[in-house]
Amino acid sequence: MERALGQYVDAALEYAQSVLDGKILACKWVKAACRRQLDDLDRYRSDESFPFRWDVAKAEHICRFIELLPHIKGKWAGERITLEPWQIFILTTIFGWIRKEDGYRRFRSVYIEVPRKNAKSTLTSGVSLYMLTADDEPGSEVYSSATTRDQAKIVFDTSKAMAIRELGFRQRYNVRVLEHSIYETINGGKYVPLSAEGSTLDGLNIHFASVDELHAHKTRHVYDVIETGTGARSQPIVWSITTAGDDTGGICYEQRTYVTNILNETLRMHGGLGYPVKGNSAQDETYFGIIYTIDDGDSWKDQSVWSKANPNLDVSVYRDDVARLADKATKLSSARNNFLTKRMNVWVTSAEAWMDMLKWESCCDSSLDIADFQGEQCWIGMDLAEKEDFAATVKVFWRDGNLYAFPYLYLNDSTIEGSDNSQYIGWRNDGYIISNDGDVTDFDQIRDDFIESSKLYDLCEIPFDPAFSRYFATKLINDYSLPLVEIRQNGLLFTSAVTELENLVLERKLVVAYNPAFNWMVGNVVVKTSKFSGLKHPIKDKESQKIDGPVALLIALSRAMTGERNQKIIEQGYVSL
Repeated sequence: MERALGQYVDAALEYAQSVLDGKILACKWVKAACRRQLDDLDRYRSDESFPFRWDVAKAEHICRFIELLPHIKGKWAGERITLEPWQIFILTTIFGWIRKEDGYRRFRSVYIEVPRKNAKSTLTSGVSLYMLTADDEPGSEVYSSATTRDQAKIVFDTSKAMAIRELGFRQRYNVRVLEHSIYETINGGKYVPLSAEGSTLDGLNIHFASVDELHAHKTRHVYDVIETGTGARSQPIVWSITTAGDDTGGICYEQRTYVTNILNETLRMHGGLGYPVKGNSAQDETYFGIIYTIDDGDSWKDQSVWSKANPNLDVSVYRDDVARLADKATKLSSARNNFLTKRMNVWVTSAEAWMDMLKWESCCDSSLDIADFQGEQCWIGMDLAEKEDFAATVKVFWRDGNLYAFPYLYLNDSTIEGSDNSQYIGWRNDGYIISNDGDVTDFDQIRDDFIESSKLYDLCEIPFDPAFSRYFATKLINDYSLPLVEIRQNGLLFTSAVTELENLVLERKLVVAYNPAFNWMVGNVVVKTSKFSGLKHPIKDKESQKIDGPVALLIALSRAMTGERNQKIIEQGYVSL
């Protein structure tokens, strides 16, 4: 039954308020997205300088359009779509805001991260048909894009099936449906699938492009081509939909990080909405993003939190199916990452990742200041490389039984700018990677930091492996009398440090200065255990997954553990040193 005017906007506002009131269980990113929308509505009503106006008719038009389209699969096939409140919230927010200066749409980029089976392809297919026909754009060019043509056709084929089933739609908008394209013949609009496998991606004049499963894009090529192809349009949208993935160095995680930075701005304005605020903040009035996942500290085995990640739980996501897969993930470690990414929307990294990244990130603190540790005992672990690998140092301090860690990552500009990891440049620009000109990493920066550290802290040890840094270490000892200690990077060194770090994370006794590049490296670590000796060693799945920072942390911890034990012996009066 057709809804009355205003009912979609009312449903969206009720959803947002229910999320914030706790009536609808949601993670912090959804709460931040809802709070952002309510804040914007308050600004619109009270601040004449706010550059956008709220257009109820436009907010509702897209919803009304999509609810006239049919489902094409499953038990509802042939029935008209009924939008869920969370979908109405997304659509009204994106399409309801208009720029005061010219009447064009506010939001130009959209990022929706939600697990499988939550009808994101159905929603995107409907939006694609709307942008082709009902958005009043002459010669609209609409694309469904992905890494492969088959993937790109998932959204397109759903749109195609909708159009074929709905005669009234085709007649109303003069739509012709062909095998690999859909045309709107009055204004010359077209809708085709697009992939990196095609002969060319040049010459696009994009009004709307969906990027399906952005996490699967191994390079940023398709996304960048699409983004640059919107320049000639007055109100284009690049619409990214994805589940979580395992490549935190790719274009998808780059966009996700940007979205969390935007939402962090709202969180900080509201005291975190009950959450610690981690990471940077950003302001971008043209980017809408929402992420459905579980919160830090939530157990993926707990059915009560599943609705945070799955807004369509008990609608298109069946609870017994999620329970079956959760049970499998509990019993088979090989199935766990797939369950986390596809069903709980939790990002993982290595296929056999060592660290639980939700627990790790709960130990990160963006407000941690190393200046507060002046005069305290300090250990500095280092893992050095000159060219394509990072040089890494990590300073650690014991305080009240907790370990505090400050990572520093060094890399030359040539490697940063030539890397396939799309986030290197952003991390450098944000100060998380310390860079230098040329194609060789400048060890003088590390030397200068060590010298400064010897003045600021009670510098206990700087362990080094002579296989990688004998010349550098010898210079530091001879020229500056720094307390370097020779170690070997082997299982004997790492085993106790790996176990200790695991315990510190589980017990929340580790506090790490927030650094997304370092967090990415932690997620890349795989711990290999010898079948014969039981000794442990950190390794990586592939060359592109750097782990230099965590190795430096484990080296520092291995020596700091010795220092901590010695201090306890002294305090307890067993020996006098």
